[in-house]
Amino acid sequence: MIGVYLRLYWEFFKTGLFAVGGGMATLPFLQNIGETTGWYTYGDLMNMLAVSESTPGPIGINMATYVGFSVGGVPGAVIATLGEVTPSIIVILIVAAILRSFRDNVYVDWAFYGLRPASTGLIGAACASVVLEVLTNVETAGGEGSLVKTFRLGDGGLTALLNWRGLLLAALLLALTNWVKPTKKLHPIVFIALSAVVGVAFGFAGT
Repeated sequence: MIGVYLRLYWEFFKTGLFAVGGGMATLPFLQNIGETTGWYTYGDLMNMLAVSESTPGPIGINMATYVGFSVGGVPGAVIATLGEVTPSIIVILIVAAILRSFRDNVYVDWAFYGLRPASTGLIGAACASVVLEVLTNVETAGGEGSLVKTFRLGDGGLTALLNWRGLLLAALLLALTNWVKPTKKLHPIVFIALSAVVGVAFGFAGT
């Protein structure tokens, strides 16, 4: 079990170190962890994302805690969370110590200029994967260490390309949060809770 804990720490240490751009940017890293370790499937990852989005705290931290608990119980949750936050603590301490000296350094500016599109690409890839997984029956896959993802239709072929119940719920939420005056100002947690109820009532997990 110690080996599992060490692997949890190392995998989430790498995620926390390189996932520039916030919580959603961790999704490609988390997908890779699932594929290389076998700890969870991509469908499991989407369920983890739903839970992490609907609970307080940063998405990346919530995801680390969730995965750690799923793999190694409470100790695993603590270790994975520590692995996720350790790089940030180290980097912030270093930045705080040298920021004044490098604040106006042109090379630092260029480095951040290069990081912005990289983080945008990571977030965009994560969003595309979520859309494919939740609103269609297109499945993504990639071998261990593969840089290229492959796509294939799920059971049912072209006739079952779209997840109509998911699309209907997404369209309904879009309308309620943007164009229906009595509901557009409601707190997001209301829509998250209602979506969870709808998912249980209509068995969205079975789509």
